[in-house]
Amino acid sequence: MRKLISSRFNFFLLVIMAAAFIPVLAAFKINTAADAFIELQNQRLNFIPKEFYIARIDDERADRTLIGKILPMKSNAGKPDETLKVDFKGGAAAAVKGFIDNSFTADKTLRPIIIKITTFSVVESPAANTRADGRIGLTITFGFERDEEFIKLGDYSTASTYQRNTGPPQQVEPLLRNAIVNTVTYLNNWMNKQADTNIKLAKGVRINFTDHQESPEGDTIYYDINRPLRWDDFQLKPQNSKYGAEVFASLGYNESISVSQGIINLKLDIKVYLPKSACWARYEAMTNSSLVHEQHHFDIVKIVGEHFKKQILAEKLKPGNYDGPINMAYFDALREINALQKQYDTETGHSTNTYQQQLWNARIEKELQELGIKPSPGQAAGLN
Repeated sequence: MRKLISSRFNFFLLVIMAAAFIPVLAAFKINTAADAFIELQNQRLNFIPKEFYIARIDDERADRTLIGKILPMKSNAGKPDETLKVDFKGGAAAAVKGFIDNSFTADKTLRPIIIKITTFSVVESPAANTRADGRIGLTITFGFERDEEFIKLGDYSTASTYQRNTGPPQQVEPLLRNAIVNTVTYLNNWMNKQADTNIKLAKGVRINFTDHQESPEGDTIYYDINRPLRWDDFQLKPQNSKYGAEVFASLGYNESISVSQGIINLKLDIKVYLPKSACWARYEAMTNSSLVHEQHHFDIVKIVGEHFKKQILAEKLKPGNYDGPINMAYFDALREINALQKQYDTETGHSTNTYQQQLWNARIEKELQELGIKPSPGQAAGLN
């Protein structure tokens, strides 16, 4: 019985070891379609990239097991031409990455660029006098990864033709190597030209605000502390409403960008505005206290506009996503405007609650002062 148990144990142990060894064999089973291999030789480039390094090579060819077919040396004069299936030693991605790593010293503080090989091939056909006509083609897409997304920068393609005496596959290695050198040279020149002005390559964001104004003034009033509302601004005929007057102050912005020295210069032109054609008032409501109430509706939008600026400045805007935080801040500002306007009208009873109106007058004037929004000497900011 002991002998039987021992035999079974040894049998199962052999099965487990064999199962574990199969993936190891599979891992070393590469390039089985190739008849011969080409080994890229080291070559130092005559330049050192100042804007990038190659972080990764991805082989995205339809057939990753072969680089192409070449004609070997003929052994018999009357024998039909045959081709050898060839590939790079170690595969295309590893071979190209190894060559590039040895061609210059990578500075990993620079931008990490990914190269995707879409085609890389060498094909030969018979020519006269036991010679071979050949064609080499290499096409890549290059870019980088941001938040696990590939950001494409561009494409490059190079091709060449040659004629040679038929012979060993390694004879075509200098030509294949030259295609890779041409590709890296193109990439280096492209990056040098684009680094300072291409928005995809920007390394930071600088923001600047302006307060929109228009001259001469048209239907729209853009907020100016030195230009308070007047009753003649209320140009819409009185509406069927239980209130005596109404204004529609709003917040918006225009965005413009430029790129200089690798920095996105972002300009936001802030619009705090009020259309005269949307404002109305009944004659009996045209009092000084009522005008102050309506002016403060405009002031509230200005105050929130300044909050909007501060929220954006507090964000660490990234070159790949600066509009997202700005849009969120803008929607927050619109919600704040809506909430404050409702609170203001509710607590002041649309200016009929004198005590609450005085409290709000003081609150708004104080906030304007704290934000540095003050009338010029001799100018009135509104009626009190």
